[in-house]
Amino acid sequence: MRVLVIEDDVRIADLLTEAFTNRQYEVDVAQDGEAAWDLVNALDYDLMILDLTLPKVDGIKLCQQIRERGATARNATIPIMMLTARDTIADKIIGLDAGADDYMVKPFDIEELMARIRALLRRGSPTANPTLAWGNLRLNPSTYEATYQDIPLNLTPKEFALLELLISNGRRVMSRPIIIERLWLPEETPTEEAVKTHIRTLRQKLKAANAPDDLIETVHGMGYRLKQINGF
Repeated sequence: MRVLVIEDDVRIADLLTEAFTNRQYEVDVAQDGEAAWDLVNALDYDLMILDLTLPKVDGIKLCQQIRERGATARNATIPIMMLTARDTIADKIIGLDAGADDYMVKPFDIEELMARIRALLRRGSPTANPTLAWGNLRLNPSTYEATYQDIPLNLTPKEFALLELLISNGRRVMSRPIIIERLWLPEETPTEEAVKTHIRTLRQKLKAANAPDDLIETVHGMGYRLKQINGF
């Protein structure tokens, strides 16, 4: 999976590069619109992250070029996430009308960004199922909605990402170090106590929606997994 990050803020470009690399993506970075256009014409990408305020060619014009002039055949229909500090409704409308598939405002939560990106990538796959399920538990990464027996769970982005990780891995035990590696960036340096806290609040929200107390099991000395349910 190859990603093009088009961002002239070096700090944000480095943050995104590290986040994608940790998730096994290949990453290229362009710091202006002309360099990005050259890369788009030279290589095939699975996703683009595009800032609006760029040197030489701005993000709106670049997005229009990609959609209208095509570049490579594959890149003409690539998912594009606009990531920008421009936060007015008018800016969002212009960005989406230019051809962006989603629009997110800085400052941003990295886990919400990654969830939206997974949703964009799933849209391009005709066999993908947008809803994750485990018994009566349902997660929709496209809308960031989580329910148990149709009762909304109202999760934070980190809680949603944690529950998504557990569902995606089924009965596989996820240790606290693995959870930290998957859900936090290295510079955040969370402790294992942070994982315990998120597990505790997640269990409380599930219990409030009438889920079993042990839906998230603790495998002592190893980590966490979801309880065995018929058919799962």
